[in-house]
Amino acid sequence: KERVSRIVDRKLTRGLIVSTFHNLGLNMIREEHTHLGYHPGFSIFDAEDAKALLRDLMLREASADAGDELNDVQMTISSWKSALRGPAEAYSKAADEREQRIAIVYKYYSEYLKAYNAVDFDDLILLPVQLFRNNPEVLAKWRRKIRYMLVDEYQDTNLCQYELVRMLVADRAAFTVVGDDDQSIYAWRGARPENLAQLKDDFPSLKIVKLEQNYRSTSRILRSANTVIANNPHVFEKALWSDHTIGDEIRIVRCRNEDAETERVATEILDQKLKKGLAFRDFAVLYRGNHQARLLEIKLQGYQIPYRISGGQSFFSKNEIKDAMSYLRLLINPDDDAAFLRVVNVPRREIGPRTLEQLSHYARARNVSLFRALSDMGAETHVTEKGLDRLRRFAHWVDATCKRLHEENPVPVIKQLFTDIEYEEWLHQNSGTPKQAERRMQNIWYLVDSIQRMLDDGKGTADELGIEDAITKLILRDMMEQREEEDDSDKVQLLTLHASKGLEFPHVFILGLEEEILPHRSSIEEGNIEEERRLMYVGITRAKETLTLTYAAQRRQYGEKIETIPSRFLDELPEGDVRWEGTGDLDAEANQKKGKATLSALLGDLGL
Repeated sequence: KERVSRIVDRKLTRGLIVSTFHNLGLNMIREEHTHLGYHPGFSIFDAEDAKALLRDLMLREASADAGDELNDVQMTISSWKSALRGPAEAYSKAADEREQRIAIVYKYYSEYLKAYNAVDFDDLILLPVQLFRNNPEVLAKWRRKIRYMLVDEYQDTNLCQYELVRMLVADRAAFTVVGDDDQSIYAWRGARPENLAQLKDDFPSLKIVKLEQNYRSTSRILRSANTVIANNPHVFEKALWSDHTIGDEIRIVRCRNEDAETERVATEILDQKLKKGLAFRDFAVLYRGNHQARLLEIKLQGYQIPYRISGGQSFFSKNEIKDAMSYLRLLINPDDDAAFLRVVNVPRREIGPRTLEQLSHYARARNVSLFRALSDMGAETHVTEKGLDRLRRFAHWVDATCKRLHEENPVPVIKQLFTDIEYEEWLHQNSGTPKQAERRMQNIWYLVDSIQRMLDDGKGTADELGIEDAITKLILRDMMEQREEEDDSDKVQLLTLHASKGLEFPHVFILGLEEEILPHRSSIEEGNIEEERRLMYVGITRAKETLTLTYAAQRRQYGEKIETIPSRFLDELPEGDVRWEGTGDLDAEANQKKGKATLSALLGDLGL
């Protein structure tokens, strides 16, 4: 919204909502929670919370061992929600016994979420759609509120998101969507590029504007991208073009094995940096899977080439932040069992697993949350006296803190919370060094400052937030984004093809252009080559000036050397725009000598 305000007159942004789908859904649920049967201060379960609940349900309700099935169950339920399929429909349409089992778990999962006054990430879109279907007056209200919609990256929407947009714009059809079916690379999480085609059926008067001029890449790079993607069927025909020069040929480098391949990339980066006076940040290395980066990292470290792997540890995935967020979640929703279990012993309160198991059995029998069970007189006959006393002291402290949070200035109360529990001392006891403990505590204060900023930003405006709203927004941010600190340092960028979408780099290397890597083996087996080709298209169009594609003639798999097959996508490139190089036949030692010579020359130039 701030960026839009800098471009457009501030008066024109009055009433403007700039939001992700999930944030919009969150605001709708928060405003209409009574229609949905939720209490204020509902919790949002992240993937780990959901997984813990599913594991418990699979063992308890479905009498199944979670084991290796857990991720499959979680992904299947997520895909059903994205496709607007409830538990009953999922069961009736189950293709086999496995899907029937998952549908049963799905039913219990939905019931328990409701009992916990909680929603998961997929519910943030699903619940508004269900709400609008069942409450025409609520839908009419939101249609009046949202007079016009602009949706970006439309090819990445799922069925649920499509339906939300369709219902909101209705017959008025006042909307614009921007999308490229050739860049739809998220089918594995429910994205449907066919949503673009569906628009033509649902809105016959749809006007199509093609944005074909590319301001990033050379003509040769664009021609290569166009030629590859032409092998896919298209919803809308288009051909990218550029005013830039024709540019260098696309280089295809055959290497002896994966060691020679990564050695070649490392030495080429050094060589080009030296000869052309480039910065390390001008280079990006893209790959299909994260495992491909491991050997490359070793090579880059060997040549002292600085690099950054996109998608490092998220701020919100740090243990101290997970602890803090769980405390905050518990304060706004004491019925959040996942949050309760995470912090009841952080710092240690000498509450053992046996005590928690006893409480859990009692709470389950009474169909109440763990926190509520503590106030029942009956708990005394199910939980040991010493354990119950410690649990009730914790619950009393949570109650008192919750009361202060709503009666006093909330941010000082949150700061005092961490003092009360002696969290800094806990960090010093559980960190490798005092400096690490200090860094972790600074992360806590950064989180608290974020809450203060959120409260201050909306003060005196229609966007003013209460403390519960601010914490809920933080929980959503926890689930949606990584905190990537501004890093202007000079480093080579390493990232997956999926992570590269939307980015651009002057000089790009793509590793592993081999069958079963790109395209991936699972996609070949499932007949899903079109999505892999779109991934290749995305990779090619990240390059502004030069593009180098590499593959290994041999690759070690399961301890054996396997002869590889070059990717079919290499043969789809226009012959006149590529240059094949066989110098990759140099063994690793020869490549290493070349790299050392390049490094020596670079150090010589620097007078070192």
